[in-house]
Amino acid sequence: MNFQALSPLPRSAQLLDFAFKKAREKAKQPTAKKWIERIQRKESSKLDIIRDYLVGELTKILERWPKQEELNEFYIKLMHLTLDYSAYKKTFGALAWATQRIKALHKEYVSKINRAEEKKEISDIAKQFYGRVSSMVKQMDASLEYLDECRKIMKTYPDVKVMFTVCVYGFPNVGKTTLLNKLTGSKAKVAAYAFTTTTINSGFFKIDDTTIQVLDVPGTLARKERLNLIELQAELVLEDLASIIIYIFDLSGYGFPLEKQMELYERVKEKKNVLIYVSKKDVTDKDVLAEFEYEHFSIEELKEKIVEKAKEEEEKKKAESDEGTKNAEEESFQ
Repeated sequence: MNFQALSPLPRSAQLLDFAFKKAREKAKQPTAKKWIERIQRKESSKLDIIRDYLVGELTKILERWPKQEELNEFYIKLMHLTLDYSAYKKTFGALAWATQRIKALHKEYVSKINRAEEKKEISDIAKQFYGRVSSMVKQMDASLEYLDECRKIMKTYPDVKVMFTVCVYGFPNVGKTTLLNKLTGSKAKVAAYAFTTTTINSGFFKIDDTTIQVLDVPGTLARKERLNLIELQAELVLEDLASIIIYIFDLSGYGFPLEKQMELYERVKEKKNVLIYVSKKDVTDKDVLAEFEYEHFSIEELKEKIVEKAKEEEEKKKAESDEGTKNAEEESFQ
């Protein structure tokens, strides 16, 4: 799901100004024998234009915004994590109510205009409609403003697929984004300071007919019970999307203490299958590398092991699917 396409939301002043302007400029000049009918039709035409524009704009928001049933479970959890999800859902209820209310007001006041017998009475009825619609649309500002804030947060969401996924994980500034770029050919931002990655970067590589999704998540400080919002998103990727984790150690001595890196590694390997990559070898003491106790892999070795695991998982899913089909056929036969 690509949330980058979400457009900024209008506010009530913008909606009302444009609706009334269209009504003034595009109201039809009616033809009728009786003067009262001409006035009725002209004012009704203005109300039609206002209704059509406002309902149309609010409906666009409702239709273009991602719906819960269209999102995979990862995005639903991410929205619960980053938004006030209850308030988020209420905004759509408020917008849906507004569209129905505008339609109802239009029907009510067009009927009043058609029953009116004096020019001033028709003018007064139209003004009442304008006032009530304006008041009601202004009530939508709080919902529109909140939804626009949600949009800004959701634009930071990654465009991830439901497929075999590798998560590049570790402390800040250990070289996660650099590894992503090397694995996939991506060009995610890299810099020589911590917390360069403030969202989830994604890339892909393909060997033969197997495509792998690689996600580079923001660095974690491994503070149990005190993870910030960015770190919580990384944990969500770890728990829900990752089939394999590439854990990066920085042995250069310029980053976080090795003891801390090992603590985080021990915690992570309890959750998922972990492969180790050692970064910054060009600035790491050779004796430190030689004494490093964990098995670690080159980029090409990582790719081979990842693809091997992906094929195993694919075969397992196929076997489970075949078994499910077989059982269903047997039950049907019985």
